[in-house]
Amino acid sequence: MKLIVTGATGLVGSEVIRLALRNPAVTSVVAVARKPVLPPANAGPEADTSKLQSVLVEDWTAPYPESVIQHIKDADACIWALAITPTRSQGMDFAHVTVVCSDYTINGLAIMAALANKPFRFIYTSGVTIERDQTKSLQFLSEYRLMRGRVENAILDYAKQHQALGVEVTVAKPGGIEAPNRTAIISDAMKAMLDAFGHTPTVHLSELAAAMIDQSLNGISKDPLWGEDLVQIGQRVLRKEDYLV
Repeated sequence: MKLIVTGATGLVGSEVIRLALRNPAVTSVVAVARKPVLPPANAGPEADTSKLQSVLVEDWTAPYPESVIQHIKDADACIWALAITPTRSQGMDFAHVTVVCSDYTINGLAIMAALANKPFRFIYTSGVTIERDQTKSLQFLSEYRLMRGRVENAILDYAKQHQALGVEVTVAKPGGIEAPNRTAIISDAMKAMLDAFGHTPTVHLSELAAAMIDQSLNGISKDPLWGEDLVQIGQRVLRKEDYLV
């Protein structure tokens, strides 16, 4: 399987790359980013770092240049982990946040799907608080959560409208993400807030990445993939030695 990964320098994207390089079923990993992506130092001796291709994109809203197209054509799946997080978005120009989170994603999906193998599986990394129902009145981060919800709706609609291209889409919606050297403790207030959504609040980073790789390889099982789904899939496919520690 040829896998495209965006957001490759971020927390989730870098773990996807680490596990993909360790997975023999993944034959090529195309990291699309603004700056060069190197094989992770902690990939381990089982990783085949020769599978990694680093591809640079400067303008994510324009047609990709031929140099990029040559690398991403004939892909089988994309794990899209590129976004501005809710915390980072605060204090930023919301128009810019929207361009990065929405325009980049929709443009990227359209370009990749036209060049990809069939089926083409597109796994979008989102979050448990993101709201697809645009009629809802939200108490916190309303503008951001609704905007990201529109992105989810747009990519799902794209898949329905382009069934002839074999496009399959799902959205991973974890709550908190646990990872080494990252604060995994969730405050009582935050836990109560996440619990209100009725889904598992935390997912280990390796389980999240492994679950999305599994969906890329073996087919999309459902939409959305809530925290408990990601934990179940991740724990099923991960070996103990594959976990990031």
